[in-house]
Amino acid sequence: MNSPSFRMPTRRLAAVATATALAAGPAVLSGASPAHATGDHGRASAVVLRTGLDVSLLNKSVQVPLAVSLNQVEAPSSAAKTTLTARLDAVDGGRPFSVLRADVARATATTTATKAEGATTLAHARLHVPGLPLLSLIEIEQVTSTATCEVGRKPVARTDLPGSVTVLGKRVNLTAGGPTDVTVPGVGEVRLDLSNTRTTARSAAATALELKVSVNPLKLNVAEVDGTLTLAEATCKTPSPAAEASAPPAGTRPQGAPAEENLAETGGSSATPYLVGGAVALLAGGGGAVFLARRRG
Repeated sequence: MNSPSFRMPTRRLAAVATATALAAGPAVLSGASPAHATGDHGRASAVVLRTGLDVSLLNKSVQVPLAVSLNQVEAPSSAAKTTLTARLDAVDGGRPFSVLRADVARATATTTATKAEGATTLAHARLHVPGLPLLSLIEIEQVTSTATCEVGRKPVARTDLPGSVTVLGKRVNLTAGGPTDVTVPGVGEVRLDLSNTRTTARSAAATALELKVSVNPLKLNVAEVDGTLTLAEATCKTPSPAAEASAPPAGTRPQGAPAEENLAETGGSSATPYLVGGAVALLAGGGGAVFLARRRG
């Protein structure tokens, strides 16, 4: 016996299942994954003064290293200390001595998602080495260095130097043609390398002055001081740009992408064959269920 109360729920069940499949089809078939963006903020650093000196005692049996730095920072950071003192146990009874005094000694390093920059400024500065407490190794009015690395632009390194400095009491004119050598009999020698800048595709570095020192003060039990001093250095590395959105799995396209030309003309999309196939299968299943219900009745 055919019962209308049995046939109607069966047909409705098949219709509901088909509609559910049609509604869920685009979400199931699209397969698009969320986009991911990654990147880093690059790097930047700055230092006002860095020393790498070997101090020999008068008998030259002992060498004492002098490795100190003033306002050495890495992004994000800044420092503005204007004096630097050091202490060497075998020199002047171990009492501290002044390495650098300046009116301005500032170092800054900053980074963002698109830019990294290091910068240093040194003004009205006097630099000393062990054994020469009254004679400055170098006196300088002002030097600056900057290194700027920005996404989408070529890194830039710059220095700004005065026209002259005083080295071991002698006034020296600075030129961009190469190193400047200063010799003072009975005191020593200093070589100045000026305005050293370097850039690559993603990095930059600027050093205002690098001094190669060889002095023999013969005071305070110091026989010889050799090494290098770096003044006003800045470096940077360009931040990595955000990565492009990750590609969807093979055989799918992101939602919102243009439809293929042959399907756009008919209002279809690349998912249409799958949706039609799923709908046909569910309709066939629903029809089969109704047929079996009637036979059982």
